[in-house]
Amino acid sequence: MPALPFSSLRLPCAVAALVGAGFALSGCAGVSETIAPAFADPARYELYDCKQLEAERKSLATRTADLQKLMDKAETGTGGAVVSELAYRNDYIAVRGMAQLAEDAWRRNRCRETPPAAASAATAPQRPDIKPAPKR
Repeated sequence: MPALPFSSLRLPCAVAALVGAGFALSGCAGVSETIAPAFADPARYELYDCKQLEAERKSLATRTADLQKLMDKAETGTGGAVVSELAYRNDYIAVRGMAQLAEDAWRRNRCRETPPAAASAATAPQRPDIKPAPKR
């Protein structure tokens, strides 16, 4: 049996390397859940009141969902898992860490969700009362 030329070994080695990298990067997903708080300032939400925490939690939930959509979209393309990890994973981990810290502060302060009707009334702009000019 003749020896295989060097060029015919490149493709299987490249495939094996990509598969190995995929396994290595997939292991990062489980680790990110425990490391996430390390990417955020633990004292960030110490002085927030419940109203501020509620707005921050909603904002972080929206940002987390946006990043997850971007990561899912990136993974559909060629080399998507690598692109997803390089482009979005650090931001995703940082936002998840901030969300966990905001959630901890929410529980510590014993905050409650604002009912939707009260929230819309509180954010609606108030019109000043305008009195008609006196007649002369």
